[in-house]
Amino acid sequence: MGARATLGDRAASAALFSQAARAYWTEVFPRVSSELRRWRELAREIPNPALRAQALQALDKRGNMEGAAAFATFTPRERRAAVVRATVAFQTAYNHLDTISEHWGSLGPAEVRRLHEALLAAIAGPYPTVRSGNDSDYLQALIDTCRQALCELPCYDLVAQAAQRAAERVVSFQAFNRYERQAIEHWGQAQTPPGSDLLWWETAASGGSSLGVHVMIAAAAVPEIEPARVDALERAYFPWIGALHSMLDQLIDVEEDAHTGQPNLIELYGSTAEAAERMALLAERALEYARGLEPRHRHELIVAAMASFYLSAPQARVGEAAIVTRAVLEVFGALARPALAIFKTRRAAERVYYACREHGPSDRPAPSLTIAAGHY
Repeated sequence: MGARATLGDRAASAALFSQAARAYWTEVFPRVSSELRRWRELAREIPNPALRAQALQALDKRGNMEGAAAFATFTPRERRAAVVRATVAFQTAYNHLDTISEHWGSLGPAEVRRLHEALLAAIAGPYPTVRSGNDSDYLQALIDTCRQALCELPCYDLVAQAAQRAAERVVSFQAFNRYERQAIEHWGQAQTPPGSDLLWWETAASGGSSLGVHVMIAAAAVPEIEPARVDALERAYFPWIGALHSMLDQLIDVEEDAHTGQPNLIELYGSTAEAAERMALLAERALEYARGLEPRHRHELIVAAMASFYLSAPQARVGEAAIVTRAVLEVFGALARPALAIFKTRRAAERVYYACREHGPSDRPAPSLTIAAGHY
């Protein structure tokens, strides 16, 4: 199965794009905005000033939550509200915990793992005894909301183990990523599927992707989902789609990570040429696996939108990153053009909007255009 699409495939994807855009804007996006307003209100009540600031900072990365909720676009209409609540709550918790661990440089790997185990609690299991300071009411509300929403999905019991595995990989990645190189290398090698030819840091990056959790939440909304389909989703999102997702995220964060002293997995490639070649390969395999999933074209659209979001960022179009961007876009071809154009338009509108504002970030999103698959 190749990554190139036929003319008929492109036409089908274009039709689905149009349908999904309407569903996203009219049903999903308003619910995401409502959820984020609620979380911002609760975050403002965190008594610890530092944790309160970090929670609000994490909420400013609303693109992650919008992208997570985009999976709801392809679920039965009567289940979309529950999928939005679950995905937004899980991703908000992930952003929050990631921000805390970045700011608390004194935390060791074991402490970071315990901190992120709240993500496991959001999917299933008891709430961990070690909490992230005195923001526990906020974090507990995120966990409770996710779990309550999952109870409304008819087939969560059929996807729960796969979702748990995806969340456990996120926890492990967070615990290893900021510390000893040998530990994350060993973990990445152990997680790499035999015969995949993935480099250890590509597999490790995939482990840090939350898409594997979100796709299972969305799958749980489908009545009577077959175990074979759950297995196919897990194999597609880990490692291939997740690897592309996280490595593109790493690509646009190279300069910021260098400034803050955070490790960046892109730098492990031997050269820009190798990075471009490997990232193009990840794109090809991600598309290949997405096209093998049912229903046809839905996951292909999600992958193309996710890649377009990152590749439309200004950081992806300058210096050596631009070489990688061109290589990945060549793989997507016409499939990425509509999404890429819309994301560039949105980013331009947001720059104007924020430049004109006199105050800090508000709950109201900037006037913009977007696509059905949202932000990642």
